Amino acid sequence: MEHHFQYDERLGVSLPRLEQEWRSYTSQEQGLIIELWQQQRAKIPERIYAMEQSIKEQQQLLQEEENFQRSCEINREIAKLASIIHDLQILFREDPELWANDEQ
Repeated sequence: MEHHFQYDERLGVSLPRLEQEWRSYTSQEQGLIIELWQQQRAKIPERIYAMEQSIKEQQQLLQEEENFQRSCEINREIAKLASIIHDLQILFREDPELWANDEQ
């Protein structure tokens, strides 16, 4: 069943990558996929917390930074982390059925 998941480097968790419509999986397969997703999903709050801490550190650096160019770089890093947090929050609420490939 692990082949139904693919590690996302940016987000730091494995995401469902279903190869067929959700309905075409047996109830046992669906249960296993959901169980594996719940294991991945459980990692998300910890990942968000770590990124929030990193943002706080970056904000502290930004407050002390006098070089404009470096300030822009720090702001870009903060925005990147905030974007990842946002995506993780959305994923935390999603159902694995949403990843089903409807084209097959």
